[in-house]
Amino acid sequence: MSDIINLDILIELLLGIALSTAAGFRVFVPLLVLSAATVVGHLNLPTDFDWIETPQALIVFGAACLLEIAGYYIPWFDHLLDTVATPAAFIAGTVLTASVSPQLNPIIQWTLAVVAGGGTAGLTKGVMNLLRVGSSATSGGLTNPILATIELAIAAVLSVLAITVPLIAGISVIVLLVLAVLRIRKFFSQSDRSRQVNQT
Repeated sequence: MSDIINLDILIELLLGIALSTAAGFRVFVPLLVLSAATVVGHLNLPTDFDWIETPQALIVFGAACLLEIAGYYIPWFDHLLDTVATPAAFIAGTVLTASVSPQLNPIIQWTLAVVAGGGTAGLTKGVMNLLRVGSSATSGGLTNPILATIELAIAAVLSVLAITVPLIAGISVIVLLVLAVLRIRKFFSQSDRSRQVNQT
């Protein structure tokens, strides 16, 4: 019995991490997908999060999602949107993870939500912000719409996968995030070495 409960908690946590990662790409896409999944009865959230299960929330998330998507296709406005979306992604990741972890003690639930959910969303958003800055620097912002389309596609696919196959989605996300962090660390360490060589 306890093994089943532990497996359920693991799946809930992986579901939260996968949705939080999607929030790092687009804040409102995973919220929209989660709300749609609850409205049709695929998921049942804790009482504290009943507001996500309402048709009104679905409409609000849908409208916010459309505005966010459109904003990333406006040149240079996408950078302004990033400054707002970064803390919003952290908050969304925290809420998403807390909402799908009903079996945990509230203190553990919210601690994991902040660390795993908010942290994952913030890390993903930070990586994408770096990519957008690099894209703007190398192309003058011309390739940013392509990046925005890729981000949107990843957010949508990842959100749907998180709801349908949370175990696979969560593990895949963790592996990809670890690889991304290692890649970024390698890039910055090589940059530091090049700078030191140039200075000597």
